[in-house]
Amino acid sequence: MKIDRRNLLLGGAATAAVLPFATAARAQAKEVVIGVIYPLSGASAQIGVDAQKAFQTAAELINGNYDYDLPLARGEGLPGLGGAKIRLVFADHQADPQKGRAEAERLITQEKVCAIVGTYQSAVAVTVSQICERYQVPFLSADNSSPSLHRRGLKYYFRAAPHDEMFSQAMFDFFDALKKKGQKIETLALFHEDTIFGTDSSNAQLKLAQDRGYKVVADIKYRANSPSLTAEVQQLKAADADVLMPSSYTTDGILLIRTMGELGYKAKNIVAQDAGFSEKALYDAVGDKIPGVISRGSFSLDLAQKRPMVGKINEMYKEKSGKDFNDYSSRQFMGLIVMADAINRAKSTDGEKIREALVATDMPGEQTIMPWSRVKFDEQGQNTFADPVLLQYVGGKFVTIFPEQAKVAEAIWPMP
Repeated sequence: MKIDRRNLLLGGAATAAVLPFATAARAQAKEVVIGVIYPLSGASAQIGVDAQKAFQTAAELINGNYDYDLPLARGEGLPGLGGAKIRLVFADHQADPQKGRAEAERLITQEKVCAIVGTYQSAVAVTVSQICERYQVPFLSADNSSPSLHRRGLKYYFRAAPHDEMFSQAMFDFFDALKKKGQKIETLALFHEDTIFGTDSSNAQLKLAQDRGYKVVADIKYRANSPSLTAEVQQLKAADADVLMPSSYTTDGILLIRTMGELGYKAKNIVAQDAGFSEKALYDAVGDKIPGVISRGSFSLDLAQKRPMVGKINEMYKEKSGKDFNDYSSRQFMGLIVMADAINRAKSTDGEKIREALVATDMPGEQTIMPWSRVKFDEQGQNTFADPVLLQYVGGKFVTIFPEQAKVAEAIWPMP
């Protein structure tokens, strides 16, 4: 029904007939408040700053009108809620699980968010998701990769991106493919921090090594944010494995590479579990010491060659952040898209209705910026169609080298 605005100036029956429709339209066009919880201060603050830009880019696409084959890009706002706009409320967990718990509760009880997306550190995702479960508020784990997170029987936990068992399997598939081509890969050295991220990563890689016939000659756990890694790097040097497999956040990754240089240890090959090894800060600091390093990932800007939309959205993000999407910021961007799509289909900000819509999600991979085949959650809230890729740092940028259907270049092996 088209409302004649002149009727609103009239009294009597005309006004009475029009006002219910006008009131309903205003009620529908409210904003939808989503909490976003990241480290915005401390050692991981840059991750949080980049995440803010990624979420703001996603919100801009949802709230505006863009001709992209991406859910909610065309048309303004959420049509299922009368064009309601997304409003983001950011919270700083400072990489502290207990601070994350308190901030999640504040977002829910004081800011009245209908959903939460986060959190970078898996250890923080543990406590945030528990609070969301208690209050029956959906939580989307945008970039946490610990496999145990989706295996806790939570109803309101969802993850669209791969976890470390999926990532590690891609690594071992890559090793197997190289061996078939005649490359010598027999021994592995695992190097991981002591939080849930590093521990889960190591456990997955130990099992895969045993199943695939690789010998783990070092399995070194270190204290996260350690001031020194000298003793640990001496052990790595003594082991001299064919492949070093670190699971470290940015500051630890930088310290690892610097310590390796100081002790004269050059790894034959490095295949990293992302985290710090996907971050520009690490390569700005020590990139010249690790040319050819390989990291697993969820995203590759190479995809823009097949889907121009990816490049255009990357430019939107780059205008805000001064850098390209990486493995984290791309997952953060998609996290908000997936959550907003569910809220739109739920046509509600009620937690249970949003949860039901998330359960029913079935988003074709072509409608994402990722190399995934689709987004569809299993009974534990995990998207099992999030296909990982392996990226190699060559000439100051990452190029996709695996799997076969996604690669744009052959792997340089061994590392130069």
